[in-house]
Amino acid sequence: MKTIVEVNSNNYASTGNIMLNIAKEARNEGYKVYTCCRNSREGHKYHYEDQIYIGTWFDHVVSDKLSYIFGLNGCFNFFNTLLFINKLKKIKPDLVHIHSMCDNYLNVNMFFSFLRKNDIPVIWTLHDNWAFTGRCAQFRCEKWIEGCGNCPHLDYFPASLFLDNTAKIWKKREKLYNSIKNMMIVTPSKWLAGLAEISLFKKNHPIKVINNGINLDLFRPIESDFRKEHDLEDKYLILGLAYFWDEGKGLHVFKELARRLPDKYKIIMVGTNDEIDKELPENILSIHKTYNQEELVKIYSAVDLFVNPSIEENFPTVNMEALGCGLPLLVYDKGGNAETLDKKSGSKVEPGDIDKLEKEIIRICETRPYSKEDCLRRSKDFDMVKKYKEYVKLYKEIIG
Repeated sequence: MKTIVEVNSNNYASTGNIMLNIAKEARNEGYKVYTCCRNSREGHKYHYEDQIYIGTWFDHVVSDKLSYIFGLNGCFNFFNTLLFINKLKKIKPDLVHIHSMCDNYLNVNMFFSFLRKNDIPVIWTLHDNWAFTGRCAQFRCEKWIEGCGNCPHLDYFPASLFLDNTAKIWKKREKLYNSIKNMMIVTPSKWLAGLAEISLFKKNHPIKVINNGINLDLFRPIESDFRKEHDLEDKYLILGLAYFWDEGKGLHVFKELARRLPDKYKIIMVGTNDEIDKELPENILSIHKTYNQEELVKIYSAVDLFVNPSIEENFPTVNMEALGCGLPLLVYDKGGNAETLDKKSGSKVEPGDIDKLEKEIIRICETRPYSKEDCLRRSKDFDMVKKYKEYVKLYKEIIG
Protein backbone atom coordinates (compact mmCIF):
# COMPACT_ATOMS: atom_id res chain seq x y z
CA MET A 1 0.00 0.00 0.00
CA LYS A 2 1.34 3.42 -0.99
CA THR A 3 1.46 6.05 1.75
CA ILE A 4 0.66 9.74 1.33
CA VAL A 5 1.18 12.51 3.88
CA GLU A 6 -0.91 15.68 3.51
CA VAL A 7 0.20 18.83 5.36
CA ASN A 8 -1.84 21.97 6.00
CA SER A 9 -2.07 24.76 8.56
CA ASN A 10 -5.46 23.52 9.88
CA ASN A 11 -8.06 20.78 9.57
CA TYR A 12 -11.29 22.76 9.98
CA ALA A 13 -11.43 25.82 7.69
CA SER A 14 -11.60 25.87 3.88
CA THR A 15 -8.11 24.54 3.16
CA GLY A 16 -8.43 22.05 6.01
CA ASN A 17 -11.64 20.63 4.55
CA ILE A 18 -10.00 20.40 1.13
CA MET A 19 -7.14 18.38 2.64
CA LEU A 20 -9.52 16.04 4.49
CA ASN A 21 -11.73 15.45 1.47
CA ILE A 22 -8.80 14.71 -0.83
CA ALA A 23 -7.57 12.25 1.81
CA LYS A 24 -10.98 10.58 1.86
CA GLU A 25 -10.96 10.06 -1.91
CA ALA A 26 -7.40 8.71 -1.81
CA ARG A 27 -8.31 6.22 0.94
CA ASN A 28 -11.24 5.06 -1.17
CA GLU A 29 -8.69 4.24 -3.88
CA GLY A 30 -6.57 2.18 -1.50
CA TYR A 31 -3.93 4.66 -0.33
CA LYS A 32 -2.80 5.05 3.27
CA VAL A 33 -3.16 8.77 4.04
CA TYR A 34 -2.02 10.80 7.04
CA THR A 35 -3.37 14.35 7.44
CA CYS A 36 -1.10 16.70 9.39
CA CYS A 37 -1.67 20.22 10.70
CA ARG A 38 -0.71 22.63 13.43
CA ASN A 39 -2.22 22.05 16.83
CA SER A 40 -4.40 25.06 17.54
CA ARG A 41 -7.14 25.71 20.06
CA GLU A 42 -9.69 25.10 17.30
CA GLY A 43 -7.88 22.22 15.63
CA HIS A 44 -7.38 19.93 18.58
CA LYS A 45 -11.16 19.59 18.95
CA TYR A 46 -11.30 17.57 15.72
CA HIS A 47 -10.18 13.96 15.58
CA TYR A 48 -9.88 12.22 12.24
CA GLU A 49 -8.49 8.99 10.89
CA ASP A 50 -4.66 9.02 10.88
CA GLN A 51 -4.47 12.64 12.04
CA ILE A 52 -1.10 14.05 13.18
CA TYR A 53 -0.97 17.31 15.12
CA ILE A 54 2.25 19.32 14.93
CA GLY A 55 3.39 20.91 18.19
CA THR A 56 1.07 22.63 20.66
CA TRP A 57 -0.95 25.80 20.25
CA PHE A 58 1.43 27.56 22.67
CA ASP A 59 4.46 26.64 20.52
CA HIS A 60 2.79 28.21 17.52
CA VAL A 61 1.88 31.36 19.41
CA VAL A 62 5.57 31.77 20.30
CA SER A 63 6.63 31.16 16.67
CA ASP A 64 4.04 33.68 15.45
CA LYS A 65 5.41 36.31 17.83
CA LEU A 66 9.02 35.66 16.79
CA SER A 67 8.04 35.82 13.14
CA TYR A 68 6.24 39.12 13.75
CA ILE A 69 9.23 40.65 15.54
CA PHE A 70 11.97 39.48 13.17
CA GLY A 71 10.08 39.26 9.88
CA LEU A 72 11.11 35.63 9.39
CA ASN A 73 7.97 33.70 8.58
CA GLY A 74 8.40 29.92 8.58
CA CYS A 75 11.87 30.13 10.12
CA PHE A 76 11.19 29.01 13.70
CA ASN A 77 9.54 25.97 15.37
CA PHE A 78 12.79 23.97 15.23
CA PHE A 79 11.90 21.37 17.88
CA ASN A 80 8.37 20.70 16.63
CA THR A 81 9.63 20.37 13.07
CA LEU A 82 12.26 17.88 14.20
CA LEU A 83 9.61 15.82 16.01
CA PHE A 84 7.41 15.88 12.94
CA ILE A 85 10.28 14.82 10.67
CA ASN A 86 11.00 11.90 13.02
CA LYS A 87 7.39 10.78 12.61
CA LEU A 88 7.71 11.03 8.84
CA LYS A 89 10.84 8.88 8.95
CA LYS A 90 8.80 6.14 10.62
CA ILE A 91 5.89 6.56 8.20
CA LYS A 92 8.18 6.56 5.12
CA PRO A 93 5.73 8.39 2.81
CA ASP A 94 5.78 7.68 -0.91
CA LEU A 95 4.48 11.22 -1.55
CA VAL A 96 3.97 14.40 0.46
CA HIS A 97 1.08 16.69 -0.51
CA ILE A 98 1.54 20.20 0.90
CA HIS A 99 -1.25 22.76 1.22
CA SER A 100 -0.99 26.04 3.18
CA MET A 101 2.29 26.66 5.05
CA CYS A 102 2.04 30.34 6.05
CA ASP A 103 1.10 29.90 9.71
CA ASN A 104 4.52 29.27 11.30
CA TYR A 105 3.80 25.68 12.28
CA LEU A 106 6.86 24.24 10.47
CA ASN A 107 10.42 25.34 9.86
CA VAL A 108 10.34 25.50 6.06
CA ASN A 109 14.10 25.01 5.58
CA MET A 110 14.21 21.90 7.81
CA PHE A 111 11.09 20.41 6.24
CA PHE A 112 12.17 20.84 2.62
CA SER A 113 15.71 19.70 3.42
CA PHE A 114 14.20 16.46 4.72
CA LEU A 115 12.13 16.05 1.54
CA ARG A 116 15.21 16.68 -0.62
CA LYS A 117 17.52 14.31 1.27
CA ASN A 118 14.95 11.51 1.10
CA ASP A 119 14.01 12.22 -2.52
CA ILE A 120 10.28 12.25 -1.70
CA PRO A 121 7.94 13.36 -4.52
CA VAL A 122 5.96 16.49 -3.61
CA ILE A 123 2.67 17.98 -4.72
CA TRP A 124 2.14 21.52 -3.46
CA THR A 125 -1.35 22.99 -3.80
CA LEU A 126 -1.09 26.78 -3.56
CA HIS A 127 -4.07 28.28 -1.75
CA ASP A 128 -2.47 31.72 -1.71
CA ASN A 129 0.68 33.48 -2.91
CA TRP A 130 2.87 32.97 0.16
CA ALA A 131 5.03 30.21 -1.34
CA PHE A 132 6.67 32.45 -3.96
CA THR A 133 6.98 35.75 -2.07
CA GLY A 134 9.41 36.85 0.60
CA ARG A 135 6.71 36.89 3.27
CA CYS A 136 3.17 37.89 2.40
CA ALA A 137 0.26 35.64 1.45
CA GLN A 138 -1.61 38.32 -0.51
CA PHE A 139 0.68 40.74 -2.31
CA ARG A 140 -0.09 44.07 -3.95
CA CYS A 141 3.22 44.67 -5.70
CA GLU A 142 5.36 42.81 -8.25
CA LYS A 143 8.71 42.59 -6.47
CA TRP A 144 8.20 38.87 -5.93
CA ILE A 145 8.78 38.21 -9.65
CA GLU A 146 12.53 38.78 -9.46
CA GLY A 147 13.11 38.86 -5.71
CA CYS A 148 11.57 40.77 -2.84
CA GLY A 149 13.12 43.50 -0.68
CA ASN A 150 12.21 46.96 0.57
CA CYS A 151 8.73 45.60 1.20
CA PRO A 152 6.07 48.33 0.96
CA HIS A 153 3.51 46.30 2.90
CA LEU A 154 5.06 44.84 6.04
CA ASP A 155 1.64 45.06 7.68
CA TYR A 156 0.11 42.50 5.29
CA PHE A 157 -0.52 38.99 6.57
CA PRO A 158 1.66 37.48 7.90
CA ALA A 159 2.82 40.86 9.20
CA SER A 160 6.27 41.95 10.32
CA LEU A 161 6.76 44.51 13.09
CA PHE A 162 9.54 46.52 11.44
CA LEU A 163 12.30 44.24 10.08
CA ASP A 164 12.32 43.61 6.34
CA ASN A 165 13.88 40.21 5.61
CA THR A 166 11.85 39.58 2.46
CA ALA A 167 14.84 39.58 0.07
CA LYS A 168 16.69 37.06 2.23
CA ILE A 169 13.68 34.74 2.52
CA TRP A 170 12.87 34.95 -1.22
CA LYS A 171 16.41 33.89 -2.19
CA LYS A 172 16.39 31.08 0.37
CA ARG A 173 13.06 29.80 -0.90
CA GLU A 174 14.18 29.86 -4.51
CA LYS A 175 17.24 27.76 -3.68
CA LEU A 176 15.29 25.44 -1.41
CA TYR A 177 12.41 24.72 -3.80
CA ASN A 178 14.67 24.18 -6.77
CA SER A 179 16.60 21.57 -4.79
CA ILE A 180 13.48 19.34 -4.90
CA LYS A 181 13.77 17.22 -8.02
CA ASN A 182 10.20 15.95 -8.19
CA MET A 183 7.66 18.64 -7.24
CA MET A 184 4.36 19.39 -8.97
CA ILE A 185 2.68 22.76 -8.33
CA VAL A 186 -1.13 22.72 -8.35
CA THR A 187 -3.28 25.85 -8.28
CA PRO A 188 -7.08 26.02 -7.92
CA SER A 189 -7.36 28.91 -10.40
CA LYS A 190 -5.96 29.83 -13.80
CA TRP A 191 -5.12 33.24 -12.35
CA LEU A 192 -2.77 31.80 -9.72
CA ALA A 193 -1.26 29.38 -12.24
CA GLY A 194 -0.35 32.38 -14.39
CA LEU A 195 1.45 33.99 -11.46
CA ALA A 196 3.24 30.78 -10.52
CA GLU A 197 4.52 30.49 -14.10
CA ILE A 198 6.48 33.75 -13.71
CA SER A 199 7.51 33.14 -10.09
CA LEU A 200 10.50 31.37 -8.56
CA PHE A 201 8.78 28.07 -9.50
CA LYS A 202 9.18 28.75 -13.23
CA LYS A 203 12.54 27.01 -13.73
CA ASN A 204 12.03 23.44 -12.57
CA HIS A 205 8.46 22.66 -11.56
CA PRO A 206 5.41 21.79 -13.70
CA ILE A 207 2.19 23.66 -12.89
CA LYS A 208 -1.32 22.21 -13.11
CA VAL A 209 -4.80 23.65 -12.41
CA ILE A 210 -7.29 21.64 -10.33
CA ASN A 211 -10.29 23.65 -9.11
CA ASN A 212 -11.42 23.31 -5.53
CA GLY A 213 -14.64 21.40 -4.92
CA ILE A 214 -17.58 21.37 -2.53
CA ASN A 215 -19.89 18.75 -1.07
CA LEU A 216 -23.07 19.08 -3.15
CA ASP A 217 -24.90 16.72 -0.81
CA LEU A 218 -24.44 19.34 1.91
CA PHE A 219 -24.51 22.61 -0.03
CA ARG A 220 -27.94 22.46 -1.65
CA PRO A 221 -31.15 24.54 -1.45
CA ILE A 222 -33.19 23.74 1.67
CA GLU A 223 -36.21 25.15 3.46
CA SER A 224 -34.94 27.83 5.83
CA ASP A 225 -36.57 29.84 8.59
CA PHE A 226 -33.69 32.33 8.67
CA ARG A 227 -35.81 35.21 7.32
CA LYS A 228 -38.56 34.61 9.85
CA GLU A 229 -36.12 34.29 12.76
CA HIS A 230 -34.64 37.71 11.97
CA ASP A 231 -37.87 39.41 10.84
CA LEU A 232 -36.56 39.92 7.29
CA GLU A 233 -39.39 38.42 5.27
CA ASP A 234 -40.03 41.59 3.25
CA LYS A 235 -36.38 42.44 2.46
CA TYR A 236 -33.92 41.75 -0.33
CA LEU A 237 -31.08 39.95 1.47
CA ILE A 238 -27.45 40.45 0.42
CA LEU A 239 -24.91 38.03 1.87
CA GLY A 240 -21.18 38.48 2.45
CA LEU A 241 -19.15 35.70 4.05
CA ALA A 242 -15.47 35.40 4.96
CA TYR A 243 -13.48 33.37 7.45
CA PHE A 244 -11.75 36.61 8.41
CA TRP A 245 -12.74 40.14 7.43
CA ASP A 246 -10.40 42.96 6.46
CA GLU A 247 -10.18 45.60 3.74
CA GLY A 248 -8.82 43.08 1.23
CA LYS A 249 -11.92 40.93 1.75
CA GLY A 250 -14.18 43.93 1.16
CA LEU A 251 -15.09 45.02 4.68
CA HIS A 252 -15.14 48.69 3.63
CA VAL A 253 -17.29 47.84 0.60
CA PHE A 254 -20.10 46.39 2.70
CA LYS A 255 -19.99 49.37 5.05
CA GLU A 256 -20.40 51.69 2.06
CA LEU A 257 -23.17 49.55 0.54
CA ALA A 258 -25.04 49.67 3.85
CA ARG A 259 -25.01 53.45 3.59
CA ARG A 260 -26.19 53.49 -0.03
CA LEU A 261 -28.75 50.73 -0.47
CA PRO A 262 -32.48 51.49 0.08
CA ASP A 263 -34.24 50.33 3.25
CA LYS A 264 -35.78 47.34 1.48
CA TYR A 265 -32.27 45.81 1.26
CA LYS A 266 -30.52 44.14 4.16
CA ILE A 267 -26.87 43.09 4.29
CA ILE A 268 -25.89 39.98 6.27
CA MET A 269 -22.20 39.54 7.05
CA VAL A 270 -21.06 36.13 8.30
CA GLY A 271 -17.66 35.46 9.87
CA THR A 272 -17.47 38.62 11.96
CA ASN A 273 -16.42 39.04 15.60
CA ASP A 274 -16.76 41.57 18.40
CA GLU A 275 -14.02 43.82 16.98
CA ILE A 276 -15.57 43.88 13.49
CA ASP A 277 -18.98 44.61 15.02
CA LYS A 278 -17.63 47.91 16.34
CA GLU A 279 -16.96 49.05 12.76
CA LEU A 280 -20.27 47.99 11.23
CA PRO A 281 -23.32 50.23 10.77
CA GLU A 282 -26.43 49.23 12.69
CA ASN A 283 -28.29 48.21 9.52
CA ILE A 284 -25.88 45.29 8.86
CA LEU A 285 -26.82 41.97 10.45
CA SER A 286 -23.59 40.54 11.87
CA ILE A 287 -23.24 36.78 12.41
CA HIS A 288 -20.05 35.68 14.09
CA LYS A 289 -17.64 33.11 12.74
CA THR A 290 -19.02 29.59 12.59
CA TYR A 291 -17.76 26.25 11.29
CA ASN A 292 -21.27 24.80 11.43
CA GLN A 293 -21.85 24.14 7.74
CA GLU A 294 -25.53 23.28 8.16
CA GLU A 295 -26.06 26.72 9.66
CA LEU A 296 -24.35 28.27 6.63
CA VAL A 297 -26.58 26.29 4.26
CA LYS A 298 -29.67 27.74 5.98
CA ILE A 299 -28.33 31.26 5.45
CA TYR A 300 -27.31 30.65 1.82
CA SER A 301 -30.76 29.20 1.11
CA ALA A 302 -32.59 32.20 2.55
CA VAL A 303 -30.89 35.15 0.83
CA ASP A 304 -31.20 36.65 -2.64
CA LEU A 305 -27.61 37.34 -3.69
CA PHE A 306 -24.06 36.46 -2.66
CA VAL A 307 -21.63 39.38 -3.01
CA ASN A 308 -17.86 38.87 -2.90
CA PRO A 309 -15.98 42.17 -3.35
CA SER A 310 -12.65 40.65 -2.31
CA ILE A 311 -9.43 41.52 -4.13
CA GLU A 312 -7.54 38.65 -2.48
CA GLU A 313 -9.22 35.52 -3.80
CA ASN A 314 -7.64 32.44 -5.31
CA PHE A 315 -10.68 30.24 -6.03
CA PRO A 316 -13.12 31.05 -3.22
CA THR A 317 -14.94 28.14 -1.61
CA VAL A 318 -17.73 30.45 -0.43
CA ASN A 319 -18.64 31.30 -4.04
CA MET A 320 -19.06 27.62 -4.88
CA GLU A 321 -21.07 27.00 -1.71
CA ALA A 322 -23.44 29.82 -2.65
CA LEU A 323 -23.92 28.38 -6.14
CA GLY A 324 -24.60 24.95 -4.63
CA CYS A 325 -27.49 26.49 -2.71
CA GLY A 326 -28.87 28.05 -5.90
CA LEU A 327 -27.59 31.55 -5.14
CA PRO A 328 -26.30 33.89 -7.91
CA LEU A 329 -22.93 35.62 -7.51
CA LEU A 330 -21.78 39.21 -7.81
CA VAL A 331 -17.99 39.53 -7.53
CA TYR A 332 -15.07 41.82 -8.12
CA ASP A 333 -13.17 40.72 -11.22
CA LYS A 334 -9.89 40.24 -9.39
CA GLY A 335 -7.78 37.13 -8.86
CA GLY A 336 -9.69 33.89 -9.29
CA ASN A 337 -12.94 35.34 -7.97
CA ALA A 338 -14.74 35.53 -11.32
CA GLU A 339 -13.58 32.07 -12.46
CA THR A 340 -16.26 30.53 -10.24
CA LEU A 341 -19.19 31.93 -12.25
CA ASP A 342 -20.38 31.81 -15.84
CA LYS A 343 -22.72 34.09 -17.81
CA LYS A 344 -25.83 32.41 -16.44
CA SER A 345 -24.90 32.27 -12.76
CA GLY A 346 -23.69 35.74 -11.87
CA SER A 347 -22.03 39.02 -12.70
CA LYS A 348 -18.67 40.70 -12.18
CA VAL A 349 -17.59 44.32 -11.86
CA GLU A 350 -14.23 46.04 -11.83
CA PRO A 351 -12.57 46.21 -8.39
CA GLY A 352 -13.36 49.42 -6.55
CA ASP A 353 -16.36 50.37 -8.70
CA ILE A 354 -18.89 50.59 -5.89
CA ASP A 355 -21.31 52.58 -8.05
CA LYS A 356 -21.53 49.69 -10.52
CA LEU A 357 -21.66 47.18 -7.66
CA GLU A 358 -24.65 48.98 -6.15
CA LYS A 359 -26.47 49.09 -9.51
CA GLU A 360 -25.80 45.39 -10.13
CA ILE A 361 -27.16 44.44 -6.71
CA ILE A 362 -30.40 46.26 -7.44
CA ARG A 363 -30.62 44.87 -10.99
CA ILE A 364 -30.06 41.27 -9.91
CA CYS A 365 -32.41 41.39 -6.93
CA GLU A 366 -35.25 43.15 -8.73
CA THR A 367 -35.09 41.57 -12.21
CA ARG A 368 -33.87 38.04 -11.30
CA PRO A 369 -31.73 37.49 -14.44
CA TYR A 370 -30.00 34.40 -12.99
CA SER A 371 -32.19 31.40 -12.22
CA LYS A 372 -31.70 28.99 -9.35
CA GLU A 373 -31.53 26.16 -11.89
CA ASP A 374 -28.62 27.77 -13.76
CA CYS A 375 -26.74 28.39 -10.52
CA LEU A 376 -27.21 24.74 -9.51
CA ARG A 377 -26.06 23.61 -12.95
CA ARG A 378 -22.88 25.69 -12.59
CA SER A 379 -22.22 24.27 -9.12
CA LYS A 380 -22.02 20.75 -10.57
CA ASP A 381 -18.74 21.75 -12.21
CA PHE A 382 -17.30 21.86 -8.68
CA ASP A 383 -18.56 18.53 -7.39
CA MET A 384 -16.08 17.63 -4.67
CA VAL A 385 -15.88 13.96 -5.61
CA LYS A 386 -15.12 14.77 -9.24
CA LYS A 387 -12.52 17.43 -8.47
CA TYR A 388 -10.64 15.48 -5.80
CA LYS A 389 -10.51 12.36 -7.95
CA GLU A 390 -8.25 14.50 -10.15
CA TYR A 391 -5.77 14.55 -7.26
CA VAL A 392 -6.00 10.77 -6.90
CA LYS A 393 -5.30 10.46 -10.62
CA LEU A 394 -2.25 12.69 -10.09
CA TYR A 395 -1.09 10.48 -7.20
CA LYS A 396 -1.29 7.46 -9.49
CA GLU A 397 0.72 9.20 -12.20
CA ILE A 398 3.47 10.07 -9.74
CA ILE A 399 3.73 7.02 -7.48
CA GLY A 400 1.49 4.36 -9.08
